[in-house]
Amino acid sequence: MKQYHSFSAWKKDQSPKNQRLINEVSKVIKGVAPELEKIVKWGQGCWTEDKKHKVFIHCEPGHIQLGFYTGSQLKDPKNLLQGSGKFVKHVKIFSRKDIDETAFKNLIQQVL
Repeated sequence: MKQYHSFSAWKKDQSPKNQRLINEVSKVIKGVAPELEKIVKWGQGCWTEDKKHKVFIHCEPGHIQLGFYTGSQLKDPKNLLQGSGKFVKHVKIFSRKDIDETAFKNLIQQVL
């Protein structure tokens, strides 16, 4: 796994399309939780609080995933969360139109 010295270095290494999506989702996260620290963990952009991982962005060639380490515990009335893991769940984002700011804010608030 490639190592990155900062969140911005990680983001710069992503495709231009994914960089744009990362920027949009980052704005939503910052709007809800400006106190969270941006880091890179396990090759992904992560937001932490007191060294506890809260939210992450995982990049694939054609999309990004907004993930939640405690996703299986979240109330998700729009059924956006995907994944078969016991704890982690994510939302796939292929374009700007997939960013449901209201729903994302609700999910982020639940992990704080």
